[in-house]
Amino acid sequence: METETLQPKPGVFQDRILNSLVMGHFIVDVLNGQRTIVLTYLSLFLGLSNYGLGIITTIYVVSSALAQPIFGYVSDRVGARWVAAGGILLMGVFFSLAMFFPGWPAVILLVLASICSGAFHPAGATEATLAGRERMQGREATASSLFFLFGQMGFGIGPMIGGPLLSNLGMPGFLILSIFTIPIGLFAASELKSLIKPMNKPKPVEKPVKSTSPKLVISKSLLLMIGISAFQSWSQSNITAYMPRYLADMQLTPSVYGVIIGLFTAGSAIGCMVGGELADRTSRKTVITWSLLSSTIPLLLIAFTGLSYWLYPLMFIAGGLTGGSFSVIVVQAQKVIPGGMGLASGLILGFIFSAGAIGTMFTGKIADVWGYQPVFYFTALIALLGGILGLMLKEERAG
Repeated sequence: METETLQPKPGVFQDRILNSLVMGHFIVDVLNGQRTIVLTYLSLFLGLSNYGLGIITTIYVVSSALAQPIFGYVSDRVGARWVAAGGILLMGVFFSLAMFFPGWPAVILLVLASICSGAFHPAGATEATLAGRERMQGREATASSLFFLFGQMGFGIGPMIGGPLLSNLGMPGFLILSIFTIPIGLFAASELKSLIKPMNKPKPVEKPVKSTSPKLVISKSLLLMIGISAFQSWSQSNITAYMPRYLADMQLTPSVYGVIIGLFTAGSAIGCMVGGELADRTSRKTVITWSLLSSTIPLLLIAFTGLSYWLYPLMFIAGGLTGGSFSVIVVQAQKVIPGGMGLASGLILGFIFSAGAIGTMFTGKIADVWGYQPVFYFTALIALLGGILGLMLKEERAG
């Protein structure tokens, strides 16, 4: 017993399976991060209105969202190896092909790439959590936060790199990024090979209980979490979808608005990691409520100041505060949704992404009729509503 207490906890970067998933999430969301730039470029190329941009953005995101529960279920049944690794590789293939067919063919190929991203996410999120639980002495929140941190880092860095590539090389310039899906996808396939398929895992012997089938209870807390996750996603999606279009209409180049939107998503990545840590130290209610309530301040200032040098720090702060509750919502859903963890991950991620995308489509109407400033004020209101719902959550202290 004494020897066990002297053993240090294994570091998160010492698990090769987790490393492969973290790298996979990074490159998948580097490509997903090009969505705002590529779809803005294609919407101008195709002569689409803001509502049209909202529709193709919604199709891109919802196609991935609807695919996630399906692939999560498949991952629960056959294992994560080819669901996760195959998602990385095929996303790279379809994304690369889209760069050679500007116009509607590119939109279709990008949607197919998004579906492949939907294959990777639930399998990757599940195995990242299990890596912390099974091989890192129960550090599942740390492992899961790391997984989401690198995904959002990729989503943030992506536009910063993609903007200059589009400005200088056109759409084929994105191949410099998509080529990395090949080595990373093959690395993931190699490392995930060691996982035991779910059907072959020995089942733990448990004492018989009265009812063994898990049930999802539609409680006040569950309904509140549905509303909170919808408002959190919608507020973030409004910024990532319409800020690039607003800046493009102000005659800024993709190099400039790629950096600005990248600051928002980079802030969201850091906020996601910090939020997970704070939730462990305080409570989930505290993180969810105050991150969303606080985010209304930079969001209102973005709407008030418009295009100025203040936009750079405000976008970073707004991203950090709106993204602070993301990992908390996902990890909690893995515990409360019945069925396998892959299905649970797919359902919550699919809901979050679809809610934001559908909201973005309606926001496009506001942008077309009243302009961009009302959209940004409206976004602050959405975040405020999410924070108010957070106040109604039951207090649950960490530890």
